[in-house]
Amino acid sequence: MTKQILTGVLLLAGLALFVGLGVWQLQRLEWKEGVLAEIEARIGAAPVDVPATPDPDADRYLPVAVTGTMEAGELHVLVSHVDYGAGFRIVSPFVTDTGRRIMVDRGFVPSARRDDPHATGEMQVAGNLHWPDERDSYTPEDDLDANYWYARDVDRMSAALDTEHLLLVARTETDPAILPLPVSPDGIRNKHFEYAMTWFLFAATWVGMTGFALWRIRRRTPADLESERA
Repeated sequence: MTKQILTGVLLLAGLALFVGLGVWQLQRLEWKEGVLAEIEARIGAAPVDVPATPDPDADRYLPVAVTGTMEAGELHVLVSHVDYGAGFRIVSPFVTDTGRRIMVDRGFVPSARRDDPHATGEMQVAGNLHWPDERDSYTPEDDLDANYWYARDVDRMSAALDTEHLLLVARTETDPAILPLPVSPDGIRNKHFEYAMTWFLFAATWVGMTGFALWRIRRRTPADLESERA
């Protein structure tokens, strides 16, 4: 009887833990979906002028529009496109009409076209400010001599192009050969539903295992009990 009680307590405790964690992840999912909805609304809002002192946290995804001159001297950042395969983001220096020198992520070109000449000169660009966090311990070092970058590192790119610590990801076309890759919430990680299902699966497994243990205990015969005592 003692083993049955102990197993039953473990069953209820484990079930409460795993179900509680699953419910918590569903609550996190609801919160994350709200955050993503806010980001999506912010991304698609009417563009404004670039802030005088942009903040990487407060102004992330801020829609802006600039008029000025696209300059030569672009950087090539390795990226993969779902429809076109491997290619590069083209990041160029841009001097605004107010004299600010910033970077513009113009979009995607296939690998075979990365060294083609691209349009420069006066133009207007609309898009969103962004400070991507794409570099981790597994990211290879950029090959600066070959102009081959593995991540959009705003610190390093701004130093290479001698610009402000500011990246504008274009939503509008800056060259017919460059496909804009605008900022989107699609790339923001949201796996809370998968996490919740994992915890609920643990709960079901726990019930199955401890339920089987209870069944085995209840099926023991007096001979089994005598054997255990011996």
